[in-house]
Amino acid sequence: MSENVGEYTLSDGTDIRALPKVSLHDHLDGGLRPATVLELADGIGLELPASDPAALGAWFAEKSNSGSLVEYLKTFDLTTAVMQTREGLTRVAREFVQDLGADGVVYGEIRWAPEQHLTRGLSLDETVEAVQEGLEQGIDDVRATGRRIRVGQLVSAMRHTDRSLEIAELAVRHRDRGAVGFDIAGPEAGFPASNHRAAFDYLAANFFPSTVHAGEADGLDSIRSALLDGRALRLGHGVRLAEDITIERQDDENTYVTLGTLSQWVKDREIALETSPTSNLQTGAIAAWGDDILDHPFDLLYQLGFRVTVNTDNRLMSGTTLTRELSILADAFSYDSTDLEIFQLNAAAGAFLPVEQREELAEIITAGFEGS
Repeated sequence: MSENVGEYTLSDGTDIRALPKVSLHDHLDGGLRPATVLELADGIGLELPASDPAALGAWFAEKSNSGSLVEYLKTFDLTTAVMQTREGLTRVAREFVQDLGADGVVYGEIRWAPEQHLTRGLSLDETVEAVQEGLEQGIDDVRATGRRIRVGQLVSAMRHTDRSLEIAELAVRHRDRGAVGFDIAGPEAGFPASNHRAAFDYLAANFFPSTVHAGEADGLDSIRSALLDGRALRLGHGVRLAEDITIERQDDENTYVTLGTLSQWVKDREIALETSPTSNLQTGAIAAWGDDILDHPFDLLYQLGFRVTVNTDNRLMSGTTLTRELSILADAFSYDSTDLEIFQLNAAAGAFLPVEQREELAEIITAGFEGS
């Protein structure tokens, strides 16, 4: 999405892009530049639905506004197709970090599924190594501009396949070479975390952290499975946790609610919710409440004290950036820089980093907001 510097500002004139940000839920195969898709596709003879970057970007956005996660996921057939070589993976990862840095992200966790990138002869380990090479190049590029950034890989298994234990072993194998956590992704309904209990047992035995997509295309049972079977330390999206919150009554100033045992547990344990506002609208994740950003349960969860974080999910498919997502929420719910800082501190607290590094990240965020 084309954006101008300073395009997104708060009511006090603060440039959201200039604020330090943390990105916890950002898919590598959902964050390609349209121009890169075109170039890589030309190199492998892949036919695309458009022949220029603007038109291709518009196509992705149109196809992603389906109201269905299953339909939304079909757009990834094109992006993964151009990410089957070492060169393609490295380039995409490098540009991914460059784009994060340009958006003011100081820490990002990049999730992707190695098992989807094996059609041209790469091994699982080779795909992880290729992505890590690109991430490190991107870090160097960002630092050369005078900005700071740190990134880590979230190695994902596809929840509708049977390779999760193998992918969990891969993630642990690379824990000192870029991998910071594990995830399961793909169609949620019908594919609970309990299907992958062996993988999560292995990760727990090796003290390797997991985040699980849950509460996006399925409801409370999926979230329970993520927590109980997946030992999830964060919930990917998690917005349908609001189904476990009963609004008893409202007046002009207050909303009175009752939390169910599941939502109370998530709140009390400070389990981070990786919300992605635009994506949640596109996939129908908030359909129970409406189809407008004002209907999103984000503000309810925030006001109730849940550890909410703001993310992009897939920047290409949603035509978005983290700056834009924060701006959308600020406009909808009249948030100011104090609110946006809380969202970043929530993300820093939920990051898969050693506690000392999480504290350092929090200090970077606080200093950046104070100087804005």
